[in-house]
Amino acid sequence: MTGSKSENVTPIEILLVEDNPGDVRLTREALSDAKVQNVLHVATDGIEATSFLWRQGRHVNAPRPDLILLDLNLPKKGGREVLQEIKQDPGLKSIPVVILTTSEAEEDILRSYQLHANCYIVKPVDLNQFLKVVKTIDNFWLAIVKLPSGSADEQRNN
Repeated sequence: MTGSKSENVTPIEILLVEDNPGDVRLTREALSDAKVQNVLHVATDGIEATSFLWRQGRHVNAPRPDLILLDLNLPKKGGREVLQEIKQDPGLKSIPVVILTTSEAEEDILRSYQLHANCYIVKPVDLNQFLKVVKTIDNFWLAIVKLPSGSADEQRNN
């Protein structure tokens, strides 16, 4: 029964924008235990993230993410700039963006919300707490929240 149900469900596409390989590994591990099927795509800097989102270069066949987990402190192009570009693009602005970063600075929190981040989460330093946070993100954003459809018609109407 569980097997047939999961076969008919379209997996949730998640774009993780994170330059720390350890955090990528931990996020992948936490999401592998998820109640909801998901496919995790990783961009290791801001340039790669926007290439993925606009399907450029090697990302020409990239799927439209259902959820973006975005670090602020990225090489090449910072997370704030990536967030601003996402939220200014009519085809991308409806994608929920979760800021997942080490910064506890009030200015970063305020600026992220001003740029229309959907939530701001400070990464715990403790391994078990980090895994718990990612599982909580998974539970809330993928199991409880109803995400918008990524259809082309809906993107054009936004």
